[in-house]
Amino acid sequence: MAKWQNDLMLDAAFDWVRARVTKLNVCSTQPTTYAQATSTYMLANTTVTSTEITLSNGDTSGRKMRTSSQTSVSVSVSGTAAHIALTGSTGSTLLFITTCTTQALTSGNTVSVPAWDDEILDVA
Repeated sequence: MAKWQNDLMLDAAFDWVRARVTKLNVCSTQPTTYAQATSTYMLANTTVTSTEITLSNGDTSGRKMRTSSQTSVSVSVSGTAAHIALTGSTGSTLLFITTCTTQALTSGNTVSVPAWDDEILDVA
């Protein structure tokens, strides 16, 4: 018997992120808590809204969430960027973490974050 799931099921996971996201945080180390993403390891951050996260068919299968690029994000703490975290202010929630190309950042400068994707594959 073939396996199948409705795309709406996969979209629901991404919609959970979209409904809560308020900030994109550039971090020096992988955060495991909201406080780490927004303070302890945070080098730069910017406000994002649900409209900056779009859903579409996945490149391989399933569904894809694309977070739009962010330009000229002010760096508030010097350090080496290694992770990007999406956070939400409601309930102080750590929503999503991904890696990024490591880059030395200097306080007072700006950094640009390219668009990035995450996919949930179809059931196999």
